[in-house]
Amino acid sequence: MSPLRWTCKSLRRLAGELRELGHKISHTVVGDLLKAQKFSLQANSKTREGADNPDRDAQFGVINQAVKTAMADTQPVISVDTKKKELVGDFKNAGREWRPQGDPEEVRVHDFLIKELGRAVPYGIYDLASNTGWVSVGMDNDTAAFAVNTIRRWWREVGQIRYPHAQRLVVTADGGGSNGSRVRLWKLELQRLADELGLSIEVHHFPPGTSKWNKIEHRLFSFITQNWRAKPLVNYRVIVELIGATTTSTGLTVHCELDKNVYPKGVLVSDEQMESLNITREDFHGEWNYTIAASNGRIFKAVTS
Repeated sequence: MSPLRWTCKSLRRLAGELRELGHKISHTVVGDLLKAQKFSLQANSKTREGADNPDRDAQFGVINQAVKTAMADTQPVISVDTKKKELVGDFKNAGREWRPQGDPEEVRVHDFLIKELGRAVPYGIYDLASNTGWVSVGMDNDTAAFAVNTIRRWWREVGQIRYPHAQRLVVTADGGGSNGSRVRLWKLELQRLADELGLSIEVHHFPPGTSKWNKIEHRLFSFITQNWRAKPLVNYRVIVELIGATTTSTGLTVHCELDKNVYPKGVLVSDEQMESLNITREDFHGEWNYTIAASNGRIFKAVTS
């Protein structure tokens, strides 16, 4: 393949390559020729979501039906995901806010990690029925153990009070990340949680490349981003308070807590542990749709329509 394919295609570089081929031409003429051919400088456009799975729309239907059925039965339905990791410190944060004229808040020029502060990892839960959010701000790694522990904290503090007669917990999640459909630790941690709570945990993953359809993205995370625009996230307390202060005119409220636990990477889950899971996979894409039931005899019978 031509080396030009792997170089920056600036006007001067293009002119140089043409001269090596025997054409006498300047970079300004190259620019004029490109404009005449309707070429222009353009940035990348984020429009491609990856190859569409042929069952994409059908999976959306499965998720929609599962959510409608659970809410009709007054069973809890939550959307979960990890928000973008944020550098902690006096770094520039996108957006603008009202300040006295000529008095912008000063921040660092370069966004280099401050090791003493690290990165904040916000993992969120959006309760579809109540229009409320719960966010754990982690100080360590974004792992499946961290994700499931956030669900555990939400249930013990809020969920079991809001849904005293719950028999199953319906979870909608992306197909990748710490709660990905292929992550073994995610399923093992959900089994442990199901055993603790005596609940069936019904999980439905969005197909690859469709994360923007996850309710938490546009009903919770987008408003958190709006609320802290132009505010440097100088420490964890500021992050927690800014997330917790997020509200909307439609009644959204958010609870936020700091999670200081350590979540090591690289935790291996053996084949024996996977075989011990009390998991039932649906006939349609069992890797995306499955239920993990408690294995200690405390399981409730799931309500079906």
